[in-house]
Amino acid sequence: MTHLTDAAVAFLATDGFEDSELTSPWQAVIDAGASATMVSPKPDEITGKNGHVQTVDIAAADAAADSFDALVLPGGVVNADHLRMDQDSVAFARAFFEQHKPVGVICHGAWILIEAGVVEGRTITSYPSLATDLRNAGADWVDQEVVVDQGLVSSRTPDDLPAFNTKVIKEIDEGIHRAQHA
Repeated sequence: MTHLTDAAVAFLATDGFEDSELTSPWQAVIDAGASATMVSPKPDEITGKNGHVQTVDIAAADAAADSFDALVLPGGVVNADHLRMDQDSVAFARAFFEQHKPVGVICHGAWILIEAGVVEGRTITSYPSLATDLRNAGADWVDQEVVVDQGLVSSRTPDDLPAFNTKVIKEIDEGIHRAQHA
């Protein structure tokens, strides 16, 4: 098993996230030895669509990608829709690409990446209803369990979480990906 000693992983979400798409990768990075930090435009705590409550560690407006080694974007329609409308959250996500750092995104979380302008020319998967959105933004959308494209890890649904978690841990362990770009 990969051990991510001293790795710091940011999770970006708000109310309405898909519970397992936050809790499963969160536990995976913790189990691998990394620290996990909840970043959100909403203060104090956020609630998943199925009721999981997560304490917010830092506001999106105050978060800096330089403080982290990787980013994970859980899905959930409401979560992703609200995040893509929050400029601090979009800028925070984009900064990881500018800094060539690993990013994991699942389900509807890819909407944030479209808004951040970082999917053009990338191969990515997502919840199938985002296929047209991603193609219109210049991505090569594929229907696969997990896709890795130069540090960008993407998956479709909670069913894909075991493969997603494994690949996210691997990409964080690899570190900077020069071909990861904004």
